[in-house]
Amino acid sequence: MAAPRTRFVCQSCGGATPRWAGRCGQCGEWHTLVEETATPAVRPQGAVAIAQGADATPRPITRVDGKDSRHIVTGIGELDRVLGGGVVPGAVMLVGGDPGIGKSTLMLQACACLARRGTVLYVSGEEAPHQVRLRAERLNAMSDSLLVLCETRLEAIERHIEATSPTALVVDSIQTTWTERLESAPGSVGQVREASARLIGIAKGRGIPAFLVGHVTKDGAIAGPRVLEHMVDTVLYFEGDRGHACRVLRAVKNRFGNTNEIGVFEMQAEGLMGISNPSAFFLAERPMGATGSVVTAAVTGTRPVLVEVQALVSPAPYGSARRTALGVDAGRLGLLLAVLEKRAGLAMGGEDVFANVVGGFRLDEPAADLAILLAVAGSFRDTPLSGDTLVVGEVGLAGEVRAVQQIETRIREAEGLGFTRFLIPERNAGRIQHPGAVGVSSVREAIDLAFQ
Repeated sequence: MAAPRTRFVCQSCGGATPRWAGRCGQCGEWHTLVEETATPAVRPQGAVAIAQGADATPRPITRVDGKDSRHIVTGIGELDRVLGGGVVPGAVMLVGGDPGIGKSTLMLQACACLARRGTVLYVSGEEAPHQVRLRAERLNAMSDSLLVLCETRLEAIERHIEATSPTALVVDSIQTTWTERLESAPGSVGQVREASARLIGIAKGRGIPAFLVGHVTKDGAIAGPRVLEHMVDTVLYFEGDRGHACRVLRAVKNRFGNTNEIGVFEMQAEGLMGISNPSAFFLAERPMGATGSVVTAAVTGTRPVLVEVQALVSPAPYGSARRTALGVDAGRLGLLLAVLEKRAGLAMGGEDVFANVVGGFRLDEPAADLAILLAVAGSFRDTPLSGDTLVVGEVGLAGEVRAVQQIETRIREAEGLGFTRFLIPERNAGRIQHPGAVGVSSVREAIDLAFQ
């Protein structure tokens, strides 16, 4: 056997170099190179598993058998929605989130549902068997078909997979899994990449769905090389504040479904419960008649979700105005404040501005621009917006209000919750001809009509 060789691997991009440097030559990040010892010319088992389980002969795509690629329903509605209808045989899903957010809880509940169809292997690298049982009893996830393995050595995990032939696999977490082929510590770039590659090969070769739970860095990204996100089929992020009961499962990559879908859960004593009507959940405690409160409709995948945007504007006591945004892009908030001052004549330079999306929800689409802007204007004027008004629209730098997509879907969702007045772009209002629609073409006109 050849002698081990030493190389330095970037923790950010996964690039390797034979010599240490202060800066990675591929991604440009500083102080990310970690020393790693590996045995050369070792063939990854993941590649072997894929080659043995696939026909290498080229053939027309119309003759490829697609019956094994149908979605398998897990039984957790919100999880199935995010996955595009369920799990796909052979698919590998990477689940990330902050510590204590509920990743292990969700995975154990999913295992209990999948165990009704066959044997499920739950590999825990961070808990003892009795700890997993205690959580399973609390979640009502007890099943003879759910096998628990507390192991971190990849070679042992592979042997148990071979012996049990599970129909689904969960590894919690991938950062604790290590292989004897590398001398680096568990959680290092090389260990995470090698363990993931071999587990992916097993899942593809056997045609079983696999969930890999990953830790996240302080920036919120999944720890380890970014190449890991390109290796798997689906990347899910579990978001939320541990101080709130609401949890949001979001897909940032999905080869078998829509990446705009979200799943909304509520953390209860019995575990995570899916919320079938997130709009009613987010608006349940909305204060009526409060200044700086505006409701907007965000479309996430195939369904609209109504959320409340709150803003608080107060004079800056120390001469330096603060801009704080939660659930809203801070750069977008600064842009809207500049438009508000330049196009609507509201002097915001000496005011502290705080914007928040209630419930821990995050607004990414430009259709929420007008709602954020009116929330700030309402707090600045100390004038409340009518409680039955929904606000939707994109705002441009010239102060114009631009049309948005799926306006009819947003209005239908709002009507179901009692909204009767809809402040929307003039182009959308002229097309749908809704009796409650109020079309606006500029920021100044929207402010006048909203607070008349």
